[in-house]
Amino acid sequence: MDKADEGGRGASERSVTSVLLSGGTYRGLGEQVLSPAEERFERARRTAGLFLAPALTVLFLLLPTELEPAQHKLAAVLLGVIVLWVCEPVPIPVGGLIGVGAVVVLGVLPPDDVLAPFGSSTVFTFIGAFILAQAMLRHGVARRFAFTILSLPGVGRSASRVIIAFGVITCLLSAVVSNTATVAMLLPTAVGILAVIAELVRKQLPEGAPFDPLRLRVGVALMLMLAYGASVGGLLTPIGSPPNLIGRGLIEEATGQRISFLQWMAMAAPVCLLMFAVLAGVLLLLNRPEINKLSGVEDYVAAERAKLGKLSRAEKNTLIAFAVTVALWVTPGVVALVAGNDSPAYDLISDRLDEGIVAVLGAALLFLLPTDWSQRRFTLAWTEASRIDWGTVVLFGTGIIFGSLLAETELAQTIGRGAADALGFSSTVAITIFAIALAVLISETTSNTAAAAVVVPIVIPIAVAAGINPFVPALAATFAASFGFMLPVSTPQNAVVYGSGAVPITKMIRAGAVFDIAGAVLIALVLPPMIALIGFG
Repeated sequence: MDKADEGGRGASERSVTSVLLSGGTYRGLGEQVLSPAEERFERARRTAGLFLAPALTVLFLLLPTELEPAQHKLAAVLLGVIVLWVCEPVPIPVGGLIGVGAVVVLGVLPPDDVLAPFGSSTVFTFIGAFILAQAMLRHGVARRFAFTILSLPGVGRSASRVIIAFGVITCLLSAVVSNTATVAMLLPTAVGILAVIAELVRKQLPEGAPFDPLRLRVGVALMLMLAYGASVGGLLTPIGSPPNLIGRGLIEEATGQRISFLQWMAMAAPVCLLMFAVLAGVLLLLNRPEINKLSGVEDYVAAERAKLGKLSRAEKNTLIAFAVTVALWVTPGVVALVAGNDSPAYDLISDRLDEGIVAVLGAALLFLLPTDWSQRRFTLAWTEASRIDWGTVVLFGTGIIFGSLLAETELAQTIGRGAADALGFSSTVAITIFAIALAVLISETTSNTAAAAVVVPIVIPIAVAAGINPFVPALAATFAASFGFMLPVSTPQNAVVYGSGAVPITKMIRAGAVFDIAGAVLIALVLPPMIALIGFG
């Protein structure tokens, strides 16, 4: 290979990475490389949303309902915001801000009450994790991690194997680390892998052919595997996800039956294993990689790893900040494993080491660890850190606000009770199916934690009133509350991977809808017999 070829390859690789570093999640039609058919669809989708969102909001406001005034107004605004999020006539974060403004203008709640949830710990988790990810990309640590994974025996020969292997790692980590923290930890590696594969795809295209590394099917599959895999793995242990702890506590209070750590894992393991198999199949079928056989990639990876040489001071500092953050994120889970999640030690550690605070403190290390002390140069400059995707931070902040409003106005409870009364449930199977459907639906428009906190208290009295043990439907609702795969605002991990810019909203909705249905069916079919096998319910 001559120097000109090497220089051209180096420039193209830098261009791929620069796009991934740009934070350009929310791009207009003129900012994307689209085929004529895609452009027509996108233009129609966005134009329809521009008129449909306000029309549906006004129409619902004018309809007579039995809802309380605050619930009626919130439902109307939320309907319009969902249309804005799905159709993207304006950038998705702006759609959320419009909805928040409409809620205040319509007098649903006072502005201070509406805006208070924006200070959630999760928002700070995003900020800190995005800054850490920016440093890992900026200094090449993510690229080094990516080549390490691709160099594992046999993995680097197939894009499908890379995606599945990455999903296995994600699932296992999220069983003991929170889903959000897991995705935040692995996002830089995923982006690095995508940059490498994107470059291989680009090399197969004719000279001058249009190429957008953020519109690759392999990128969609990889990023959604990261987000959805964390949700699946989070079900494996009681400490894997906040909804698990909420649901377990409510079930114990209602039934007097305590689910131990090992009992939970015994019930959850078959569900998680089957869900992961379905997840891998769904993502690879809906997003077939542009190239599956990565011919020559092992030689390419070996050569690129050799070029990377020894770790630079900036890379070492970034790894120190990352390792400290991960260690502090994992510590509460380790304490829970040793002392139990109901122990005073766990309560103390989990309160002090809040994952949002840990994230921003870990990110702060990047501005304290020097790369050249004599010149007072540090690992990251604020001009570099400020390029994180603030749009995703705003997006999830508004999602948290709407989740809080659903609980505050009791609109979610009203919807659940109304559906239950209208359908007249009288059997365990019917109530379980209803619980799963309601949990999935609510988790699409609010956080998993809020979905569990809202749905499980609805399901338990419905089951008791029907003379049925609430254990099965309540636990099914707890599992289903960790769903919500269709929208960036459905879960923090969805928002994080959407922030990569590699997952168009339409692709997330399509894959999320299929996995919502498949996962709900698996919970309904597999969880009840596992509960009976353990001796509950």
